[in-house]
Amino acid sequence: MEDWRHGGFGLYVHWPFCASKCPYCDFNSHVAATIDHARWAEAYRSEIARLGARVPGRVLNSIFFGGGTPSLMATDTVAAVIEAARDQWAFANDIEITLEANPGSVDAARFQGYAGAGVNRLSLGVQALNDSDLRRLGRMHTVAEARRAFDLAKSCFERVSFDLIYARQDQDAAEWRKELREALSMAVDHLSLYQLTIEDGTVFGARHAKGKLRGLPGDDLSADMYLETQDILASAGMPAYEISNHAAAESESLHNLIYWRQGDWAAVGPGAHGRLSVAGTRLQTVAERMPGAWLSRVDRLGCGDVEEEAQSEDDVSTEYLLMSMRLVEGMDLARYHAKGGELDTRRVARLVSDGLLSMDGDRAKATAAGRPLLNYVLREMAA
Repeated sequence: MEDWRHGGFGLYVHWPFCASKCPYCDFNSHVAATIDHARWAEAYRSEIARLGARVPGRVLNSIFFGGGTPSLMATDTVAAVIEAARDQWAFANDIEITLEANPGSVDAARFQGYAGAGVNRLSLGVQALNDSDLRRLGRMHTVAEARRAFDLAKSCFERVSFDLIYARQDQDAAEWRKELREALSMAVDHLSLYQLTIEDGTVFGARHAKGKLRGLPGDDLSADMYLETQDILASAGMPAYEISNHAAAESESLHNLIYWRQGDWAAVGPGAHGRLSVAGTRLQTVAERMPGAWLSRVDRLGCGDVEEEAQSEDDVSTEYLLMSMRLVEGMDLARYHAKGGELDTRRVARLVSDGLLSMDGDRAKATAAGRPLLNYVLREMAA
């Protein structure tokens, strides 16, 4: 059996446009005055047909519309993408089709249009549940708008998730606990909870370099917030299944599990990164980053990708280790060894002795104590 089948097969669709650029965001997103939706729909169809010809006959487990702000997409474009995917691959009976949305860019007709096109899961970028922090994060919506969008999403989609960012400026543990309980009162079956990170090339990164991004929690407070998050969510029946993601039983994100379990995914859209197993070789693909240049490549050359490289055995095994260890279920040691991976027994023994790693039969797992220190655990395991 081809190894990717252990993780499944998905399609990632990148929509690169936003109404504005958030100061903390380092994703490939752009603000545009006008968008030719018909041209974008045709380009997506063309790319999906190209990729379908490379990996025919597969069963598609998930489609994920990411961005950018996919809730700015025309409903006809979303429908065209889903139909193009259906033309190329058989859909799994339980296919998950997720679309990311910002609370400020939704209305009932648009949500109903997405649902009618086949979207069955919505991921809402709430980010904070107080208006002052939303303004600091550069968000264009209010808490009231987020709540309205969430209620609307619940009426249109089978599954709804939303994101929050913690360790924000001047945030303390008590405020975060209150926000978590409010989030749980809204939550359906999934929450993504990310610690604010300051990335180079962002507005926040530039401010931080100049000493102008004040009030960020220290490492100890951030760690306390993480640990309290684990306890509160687990007690509420939504334990972590990955470092930043929590879900009720059987409500994990199927698409993200494809990444973490090292399945295959076709990727279309500006800057999209894919992984495809073709004739026994695992390929990594990278699309042209700039929206206009990507459209032009698809029109002129019939291919939006600018890079395609075969991964080495070491690349594949290391990637599997780094991704699978993010999951609470951990890494399948037999798969890791079959990919050519080897663990340093002395380093592993030390991690186990320190209580950071569990070697549980055929799986390696970060322990509850090890997950907050996962970067260290991974450095030791991958050395």
